[in-house]
Amino acid sequence: MRLVFVRQNPALSICQQCRYQGTTGQDRNNTPKSSKPQAPPPLTVGKFILRSFLGSVRSIGTVFKSETLRKTYQTNPISLVTAFFVLGSVGVIMIYVVYIYFTYFNGEHFTRYPEPVAAALRKALYFTNVDQDPKRALKYYKQALALCDELNIDPFTDEVIGIKLQVSHWLQTINNQANAVQVLESLLADCKRWIEKAENAIKDGTVPPSLMPPSNLKDKEEKAGSKQEEEAEKAEPKAPENIWGKRNRILQKAVQISVKLAELYNDDHLLKPDIAHERLIWGVETSLKELARRTTEGIKPGEGNWMNAEEHGAALESLAHSYETRDLFELALPLFFQALGASRDQCHSAVLMNNIAVCFAQHNVGRPGVAAIDKTVVGEKSGSSATPAERRAAYLAAAQRWAANAKQHATEPKGEQRTAECDEACAVSLCNLGDIASLTGKPAEARQFFEQAIAMSKKIGYTPAITQAEAGLENLSKTSS
Repeated sequence: MRLVFVRQNPALSICQQCRYQGTTGQDRNNTPKSSKPQAPPPLTVGKFILRSFLGSVRSIGTVFKSETLRKTYQTNPISLVTAFFVLGSVGVIMIYVVYIYFTYFNGEHFTRYPEPVAAALRKALYFTNVDQDPKRALKYYKQALALCDELNIDPFTDEVIGIKLQVSHWLQTINNQANAVQVLESLLADCKRWIEKAENAIKDGTVPPSLMPPSNLKDKEEKAGSKQEEEAEKAEPKAPENIWGKRNRILQKAVQISVKLAELYNDDHLLKPDIAHERLIWGVETSLKELARRTTEGIKPGEGNWMNAEEHGAALESLAHSYETRDLFELALPLFFQALGASRDQCHSAVLMNNIAVCFAQHNVGRPGVAAIDKTVVGEKSGSSATPAERRAAYLAAAQRWAANAKQHATEPKGEQRTAECDEACAVSLCNLGDIASLTGKPAEARQFFEQAIAMSKKIGYTPAITQAEAGLENLSKTSS
């Protein structure tokens, strides 16, 4: 029997050999290949957003090329246009969200922190404003402050103090006023301790060299430069903060925190007016002492400006209201006068004038000469010898003048200068004029003021003035009957 062998195609053998070599773990040099695949590069947020956007564009392009689009447009064009409008709106929203993400979470308020601290703050604010989770928000706030300590960041920089103030504000928004007060009290105590140490170091001459002002700093501040010199100063790097500048900044923070604490202690959640009054007294006295020191000693090199008139006036006004609630009108009046002198807004000045009118109308006349303002109202010569009735009439006359001034100042502003505060001050002044007319035995005049106050308050929707005016009319009805 004849044996027949199948002749193998040389080309086929070569292909099979190549295939066998490809399935083995060796190359031509018999070097074993690694069986573990390489890990893909990490996917960043930017790459993920770009990849998703390109995928959406490809999908939309596919739809545009299909025959279904033409048929849909021919059969139901309104639905198709509506769908594209919705799609475009979603695209605009997506672009806006991406813009907000990159502008907010990479803004200056984050980039001024080291990256680990900034990352913790981003998470804290995310769980504060977006996915509200108090436990996780508190966790990341604490983590941010702990990282500041680890990185040896000065705890009295505006950045670190700002984190603590943000924590207190967040606690207020979730109605946790007790812990918000604890945060501010701790921060205020730290500021007071630093100020005390700094002042002792200045007296003893033990200020660290890094906090000493440069020798030429005072000359630069006193020199009135031209525009070219001012532009050159802007181009120069900012001088490091010295001990006077740091003291000024921390002292301002302490006063502001003290006033804020008074506001929280007066809140309905706490209702601790005595402690609030103490914080206000400390804040106002500290501010006045600093103004007096600057007047006598002058501004130190690198110290900078003190609180502006608006901030100083707000502290004075808060303390005046605190005295007013205690019926200590003789103490409230000087503070309201100082706040009025610091006011730069005509509408708010009208509010302060109303407060002054109320203090005069309710002033205690049983103790002659208890306040320095008593001599101004009653008279230098007749102040001590005036009868209670004469003193009462003098104070009511002063109250009427200040209420009329408030009405005039609240009426004058027009256009953009006129705010809701002006309208409310005008309504309150009418109520005050009605009350004063009632107290001075002029019921017809009082009724006219009350009716005007009600008409105006209804027009602007100001309920407190309506309530006060209606109560005044009711009292007039009782006295007349």
